[in-house]
Amino acid sequence: MRGKEALFTTPILCVALLGLYTAPAFAFPPYRSTDADTAEPSTLELRIGLIKWERDEGESKAAAPLWRANLGLGNKVELISEFEYVPKDAEFGDAAAGIKWVPLFGGTVSFGNETLFLLPFRPGDTGIGVESQLLATYWRDDLRVHINAGGFHDPRTGTNKDGWRGSILAEFPHTGYRPGLELFAKQVEAEAVDARAGAGIIFNLRSFEVRTGAHVGLTKRAPDVSFNFWIAKALPL
Repeated sequence: MRGKEALFTTPILCVALLGLYTAPAFAFPPYRSTDADTAEPSTLELRIGLIKWERDEGESKAAAPLWRANLGLGNKVELISEFEYVPKDAEFGDAAAGIKWVPLFGGTVSFGNETLFLLPFRPGDTGIGVESQLLATYWRDDLRVHINAGGFHDPRTGTNKDGWRGSILAEFPHTGYRPGLELFAKQVEAEAVDARAGAGIIFNLRSFEVRTGAHVGLTKRAPDVSFNFWIAKALPL
């Protein structure tokens, strides 16, 4: 039992430490996009992924748990982190930590930047990568549109992987729930583009949120279909 407990307590402790000291972020679940907004000052936003599942060319793979934590610092600055664990392989699937800053906020449009350090948590990883993207959000009572665009440099596998990523997400707020539609694309070097389309929904259950979504691949490089399910909660510190 001690070995099994260590596998699960280690990622929990890592997330807790990053959330409180340096600490998600590649996106806000269940989407691959993020918004040009930050957590409230002195608020820790915890997001626990119960499952991330993909199927491509007849093969399936799953990761769980997934841990994300955002810490609002005030002045529209947020510390962010993301950890993904693969029980089948008993190892991390990915990890990152960084910062989001939204200097232009208010009115109907906000602009910001999110920069992440890609951490060498996977077996065989060396070096630290970086991913940075510009963020824009259009705010309206019945519509939110989030646009992300940026690039990345990832040397962790021993071979430098440079590329770009971009996405657009439209959300349609209602009382108690918020559905959304997303387009996402990513390219590494001269490889084929990974393009996906998806839909998701966020349910506000007062004390916590339930978030779920699914995407389908639009190009051969993308997985045929993927699904994820999350629980989220904001904790004032």
